[in-house]
Amino acid sequence: MITIVAAVALLAAIDIPVGKIADDAKAVDRVAQASKRDLPVDLLRRIVNDDIEQLRGHHPDGTYEYAGFERFEAGRTSKSFSVDSTDHTLEIHGSFVYRLQIDSPSRRMLVTRNRKVYLDHVDIDYIPLAPGAPRKTQTLKIEDWLDAGKSRSVDFEAIAKEATVRLFAHSDKATGYGNLDLSLIEARVIDNTDSPYADAVASAKAILRALDHSDVSSIRAMAQRMYNDLQPNAPASSTVTVAATAQKIDVDLLNELQSIEDLLTGTEAERRQGLDRLHQLVRKLRSQPH
Repeated sequence: MITIVAAVALLAAIDIPVGKIADDAKAVDRVAQASKRDLPVDLLRRIVNDDIEQLRGHHPDGTYEYAGFERFEAGRTSKSFSVDSTDHTLEIHGSFVYRLQIDSPSRRMLVTRNRKVYLDHVDIDYIPLAPGAPRKTQTLKIEDWLDAGKSRSVDFEAIAKEATVRLFAHSDKATGYGNLDLSLIEARVIDNTDSPYADAVASAKAILRALDHSDVSSIRAMAQRMYNDLQPNAPASSTVTVAATAQKIDVDLLNELQSIEDLLTGTEAERRQGLDRLHQLVRKLRSQPH
């Protein structure tokens, strides 16, 4: 119980350095303004990525206060094995993973064809992402041969904060040993639409996309918007009231539409987030008296 209380207190103590991140946005704008053909893309990308992590409220255990994970590949941890006719236990570890990918290469050396391997079963020992969730074990029987050049995947019951996977396998004694590549597929981070820093994160992501093309004007525009989003006296779009002036409403509406436009040109997850924010904006405008 003491451990759980301490963990909850730790999560509640997340301190996001908004002022520092706003200063970073201002610095990105100034560097982009001063750059000619020497825009320090890698340096700016590292700064912006670090700011995004902080705005998400990164916890020491790798989870976030204002973001979650979804079953889209963000990377993978891989390991190769050679298997003979005796029973083998192939083990691989990973964090924030949701699938085991089993691949049998077509060739085990430059010219030697790989051999089939018998896959008996898989044991998955993991901790789910849900706060306070106990460690779980998932067992899946395969009981089939995997031929050279083929693959097999095993989905976890839940995205795992930490996972140890054991595959029990052996080769055919008549044909000799075979090779397998095991990969744990890492889940992708998805930002919460109700985060108090959602607009700033959307602007930061837009800066990253503009950096890919060295688009200085877009970098500066998004950096300025990110800076404005992080000012303590800047009202969030959800706080716009009927008493606001028409000019103020127009500015806030334009900023929100620009954020939505950036999301709709991003990844699949960002497009879904953009559609969600567009629906929220339409509902809010309909609810306002004319």
